[in-house]
Amino acid sequence: MIKKVVISAAGRGTRMKELTADRPKHLLEIAGHPFLYYLLDRLSKAGFSEMILVVGYKKEAFNEFISKYPFKLAVIDQHEICGEDYGTAIPIKAAQKLVGTDDFVAVAGDNLYSVRDLKKVLIDDKLNYISGLSVTNPSGFGYLETDNFGYLRNIVEKPKVYPPGPCFINCSLYKFTPEIFESIGRIGLSVRGEYEITDAIKRLAREKKVKMVTLEDFWLDFGRPEDIEKLAKHLSGE
Repeated sequence: MIKKVVISAAGRGTRMKELTADRPKHLLEIAGHPFLYYLLDRLSKAGFSEMILVVGYKKEAFNEFISKYPFKLAVIDQHEICGEDYGTAIPIKAAQKLVGTDDFVAVAGDNLYSVRDLKKVLIDDKLNYISGLSVTNPSGFGYLETDNFGYLRNIVEKPKVYPPGPCFINCSLYKFTPEIFESIGRIGLSVRGEYEITDAIKRLAREKKVKMVTLEDFWLDFGRPEDIEKLAKHLSGE
């Protein structure tokens, strides 16, 4: 049974503008609690008992959160381990020592999922999994291409033209085997000048080591000021 989850919470969240001047966006309050509370609460309910929180920007701001909320967390500083390297692959690389040789799940610390969907990636086999959500308007997102057996063929990053009909978009919820660390070590900088976890996933996909799992409920990205009100409404309706 997979018990470990790596939560990436090292970034500032520049799209939140002045709201993140003194704290990471993961700690912005929504309906009485920081955003991070809602994510950790769902991870706990999904069965994760070993949660690894990777911090960076304004890391001291997490101390109050940790003292107030009784989640069992191992907190690591991305910059202490990986220096100034940046990108979605780096928090996962930073957690390698704590993960060890176990399979684990990785999530973006500014995304919210249902408990049911979090449980869908708890697949105890030798493969890696990427989560996809079917949407009719994928504009602005990367979409997933799979074969007839569910194996990932490619992650197409925000193309100018999308295929007709609904697409499965990448929801930044993954199940990894320790093979992901070797794959991260083999990737270079992307065109954005970052180390992208999707590049490491695509390397494994070429070896038929990645499948897609379909989310059933929702995926909420907490990235812009207007998302505060949107998320508050969602939470009030649960």
